[in-house]
Amino acid sequence: MSDVTTFSATVSATTRNGILLVTIDNPPVNATSADVRLGLSRALAHAEAEPTISGMAITGAGKTFVGGADIREFGKPPVEPTLPDVIEKIEALSKPVVAALNGTALGGGLELALACHYRIASPMAQVGLPEVKLGIVPGAGGTQRLPRLIGVPAAIELITSGRIAKINEALSLGILDELAETDLIDVAINALQKLAGTPLRRTGELAVAPADPIEIEKVSGKLLAKARGQKALAEAVRLIASSHRPLGEGLADERATFLTLRDSREAAALRHVFFAERETSKVTGLEDVDARPVNTIGICGLGLMGSGIAVSALGAGYTVIGLDQTPEAAEKGRERIIGLLERNLASGRQDQAGFDAQTARLSVTATDADLAACDLVIEAVFDDLDVKIDLFRRLDKVIRPDTILATNTSYLNPDEIASATRHPGRVLGLHFFSPAHVMRLLEVVRCSETATDVLATGLAVAKRLRKLPVVTGVTEGFIGNRIFSAYRREAEFLLEDGALPHEIDAALEDYGFPMGLFAVNDMAGLEIAWARRKRQMATRDPFERYVEIADRLCETGRLGQKSGRGWYAYPDGKRTVDPQVTAIIEAERAKKGVAARSFSREEIQQRLLNAMAAEGEALLAEGIAARASDIDLVMINGYGFPAHKGGPMFEKG
Repeated sequence: MSDVTTFSATVSATTRNGILLVTIDNPPVNATSADVRLGLSRALAHAEAEPTISGMAITGAGKTFVGGADIREFGKPPVEPTLPDVIEKIEALSKPVVAALNGTALGGGLELALACHYRIASPMAQVGLPEVKLGIVPGAGGTQRLPRLIGVPAAIELITSGRIAKINEALSLGILDELAETDLIDVAINALQKLAGTPLRRTGELAVAPADPIEIEKVSGKLLAKARGQKALAEAVRLIASSHRPLGEGLADERATFLTLRDSREAAALRHVFFAERETSKVTGLEDVDARPVNTIGICGLGLMGSGIAVSALGAGYTVIGLDQTPEAAEKGRERIIGLLERNLASGRQDQAGFDAQTARLSVTATDADLAACDLVIEAVFDDLDVKIDLFRRLDKVIRPDTILATNTSYLNPDEIASATRHPGRVLGLHFFSPAHVMRLLEVVRCSETATDVLATGLAVAKRLRKLPVVTGVTEGFIGNRIFSAYRREAEFLLEDGALPHEIDAALEDYGFPMGLFAVNDMAGLEIAWARRKRQMATRDPFERYVEIADRLCETGRLGQKSGRGWYAYPDGKRTVDPQVTAIIEAERAKKGVAARSFSREEIQQRLLNAMAAEGEALLAEGIAARASDIDLVMINGYGFPAHKGGPMFEKG
């Protein structure tokens, strides 16, 4: 093997048996930065000019091949060579180029591999073109070369979903040519020696397989229905569906589309979300704080929420001990948890070995003392202050002093719960969203006495659970439910002022919410919020505006979908506008002497957005939320706010 040749700060190469072995080393994810592009360009020129070199392999250092473009370059003047320039040089090289995928190849990384003449991957490799998740389309040939390898329908599905394909799927689709079951570089060298002197297969010169227009419409229609106005998805479909054009024409269209979308408000919003997720775990005061070790988690209350938390914990490798009030309730909870795990098994989300391992780590009990082995106990019992305080006082007697106690309350004050324990410093809030094994958001509540290592442990557990943790201070409803309450309150003001439930819901869905507010309320049930309003009645400010329409609905038994009537009627299970609801609304307006007026969709949207943003500003001013972007993440991941709008605080800005 020859000495190392350095082509740039992030690209180097060695030569073995006449093969130039190029390594990209640009941690953490080997992004195609300007320096990487320059190094690759120089390596290609060297391989072309040097007669002793018969071929070239490109691989990555570490666990990633290339994780995509350097997002930090977005919005800045382009630096030559561009990625399309480098990719064109790879495909045009007169000597064979093999992509040796040592790990993940995403975005520009996969586009680079697609331009190579052969693609080999290690067993851990996975591939994808997730650009639509940033409001853009692939900009270096992805929409044109991928259909030439796998066909138009499969390319539409993979690109517009933005999902990642694992090694077996990538091989079966034809994205990859070979799995390296032995040393990746040895396999790549062997492939290059076989390719030397043979006609090269240039992906861009392949013909796109004819596709059934009906099949294309079926695949793209389902995905676009979920897009809710996202331009990138529609543009990706258009580019892929027209990939039968000459390559140069398709590439020019793709690049122009990419540049236009890159500078759009939608892309800016999604970049905001991307960076916000990386900022949210940075908590002042925790920089040098170590989390406590957690191996066994106790879960108190094995209803729908507790069972979901248990499934999430088992999936993350924790041992779980579930506690319920009686042996019968505990066993019923165990059956519920096993049922959820069986769904994962049936759907292929986990294999039999994984299922067996998870069930082996699960036990249930009705005896408090059986939680003595736990490092963390999460309560998911009925949301009643006395019930939770009683539970934590009982746990105080049986668990270790260093065991962390977490409350999953939605609205109660966790400081009151903590103060009832002997060690309030070990108490924090872990507010999961239902269903807990599906929803990604987890509000980590920092109580007034929460120790720093307890908070750090909460964040570490959240990450291991594959949740998105957002730290919040103590306030009624924390970040999410407090903003949601303001949002719902403003929607009810709109009802009283002249709008109707279906008009408000239509405006929200037009904006990009998957479901309107009143339809969501019906799905969740109206009785819980009604009970909360009745509890608050004695302390409500009599001079503060209060809308009684929801109370009138509940008083007539309209409690949502499960009762067949709520804000809407549900004959045969189908949601329909109900004249009786309109009559109740009109009667309440008349009682208050409100002169109803009509609202445009834009007016409805603006009033609701303003209400969310105003409450967000209050949360920031009170120190409940650390940063505006945390609020955006909560609303996007917990309440259906469209990610491509960036969140209520981003919209306000």
